[in-house]
Amino acid sequence: MDIRVRGLTKRHGGVAIFQGLDLDVAAGEFVALVGRSGAGKSTLLHLLSGIDAPDAGSISLGGTELTALDEAARTAFRRRHLGLVFQSFNLVPSLDALDNVRLPLELTGLAPGRAREAADALMGALGLDGLSDRFPEQLSGGEQQRVGVARAVAHRPGLVLADEPTGSLDLDNAVAVIDLLSRACRERGSTLLMVTHSQDVMDRADRLLRLADGRLLPA
Repeated sequence: MDIRVRGLTKRHGGVAIFQGLDLDVAAGEFVALVGRSGAGKSTLLHLLSGIDAPDAGSISLGGTELTALDEAARTAFRRRHLGLVFQSFNLVPSLDALDNVRLPLELTGLAPGRAREAADALMGALGLDGLSDRFPEQLSGGEQQRVGVARAVAHRPGLVLADEPTGSLDLDNAVAVIDLLSRACRERGSTLLMVTHSQDVMDRADRLLRLADGRLLPA
């Protein structure tokens, strides 16, 4: 899924975060996004996902004009076509780890049995064997992050947006997460846009962009 952004403008409290930002990402490309704290990296991901709406400009994802959709249509598009990895994990507290991963699969129409098998395989790939029946509050921050990554790629989205997915992980688990995200996207032709401070991520990306003063620059 390609990304095409034109003239993106967003303000918070009267302060311009972006003013006329443009972005092009090819389908299947892995782009790492860097920048200082407060530069607007997370805000950009929220806009690209349709969680937040810009003040002006257009966002097109795979030919769908996201900014032309109402909130319900944006939610439906996000559920089917996007995979999101948040810094705050955003797991459903009333569901155990396996059901958190299984949920997006069933929401896209996969039969419960097949959804469970696929979710269980992803849990194993991320070293989460034996944790399937634990609820988010019973998991460490790193374990919750890995469950969040498994959930994000479970339904084979066309675009994965990841906000510092290795920030709370030790080195071994960070490598496992980077491997899973990059391999899943490469094998499925998915586009991956990842906010990061990790040199390992930067080294693996096809392209590195820096967000500074409301503009995107090659890094």
